[in-house]
Amino acid sequence: MTVPLDEAAPVDPSPRRPSHRSGGDPVKALLHRHRELCEHAVDPLEIAAGLEAHGITDRTAARFRHRDVFSLAEELYARTPRDGTPPAPPAGIPVHAKAVRGFGYALLPGALALGAAAAGVPWAGAFTVLATVAALGRPGQAAGGRFPAPVYLLAAAALGWAVHRHGTPLGIALAVSAAPAHLAGAVFAARARRRLAGSRVLEDFADGVRPLLLGTLALYAVAAAGAAALAGAPPAVAVPLAVLLLLTRLLLVHGAPRGALAAAPALVLALLPFPAAPFAAVVGVLVPAVLALSRASAHAQRPGTH
Repeated sequence: MTVPLDEAAPVDPSPRRPSHRSGGDPVKALLHRHRELCEHAVDPLEIAAGLEAHGITDRTAARFRHRDVFSLAEELYARTPRDGTPPAPPAGIPVHAKAVRGFGYALLPGALALGAAAAGVPWAGAFTVLATVAALGRPGQAAGGRFPAPVYLLAAAALGWAVHRHGTPLGIALAVSAAPAHLAGAVFAARARRRLAGSRVLEDFADGVRPLLLGTLALYAVAAAGAAALAGAPPAVAVPLAVLLLLTRLLLVHGAPRGALAAAPALVLALLPFPAAPFAAVVGVLVPAVLALSRASAHAQRPGTH
């Protein structure tokens, strides 16, 4: 008798040897094991991303008599009972309206920080920190709908310490950088999703997304340098901190909860009182970020993502 497994629990990706009961159809057992994933998927890409998240690779797919995970996902999608109608996409605000609203929200931190500084309020530095941390994204947007509170608290501590050391202009520069960070994240998500739709092998997808991520970070660093010049902040501090925040934002939105928490040690490193701390923090989070964001499962369509 086949025992259903919990979708949330880790699953052994190796298929069991076909038995007389399974009729030599290992895909049927896999479909039963991942029935919830297959029934709620909008397209085969979501199934492919979900299978990868459970540890199924192209090599594993070959043991299921498929050349790659995408081919296996297409069969699972086709064999999932749907009463003749495909699953409807999540209802909500249209994509273009979400993009416009999201960019409007991303402009607020910089506008509020500039306004507070221009008004000469004594708490302008603390205000810029809070506005910048809020720009990392709403808690409900975090991967899996979870709220990794330590990441937000460490981000606030790291930025507060940096603004305390280098002055309010640094906080203004980081708040102004929230808008280009939103654009960078949206463009990266769209291009990664498009590459996922055109990929047939997980390794090829990862090889294409890595330079895309690095290119996005490089372009954003230029925008962050411009924001630092506008605010009169030291670029050697503002640029690496801005890049660190962008990587944290991407991990919160796209990464698994563990991937999002990978930003925590880097944010702790940014608290250390030596000049190279911001650069060391970026290097510390870059490797886990590249690994997490080059996985297909990081780019499956979810409500609330870019």
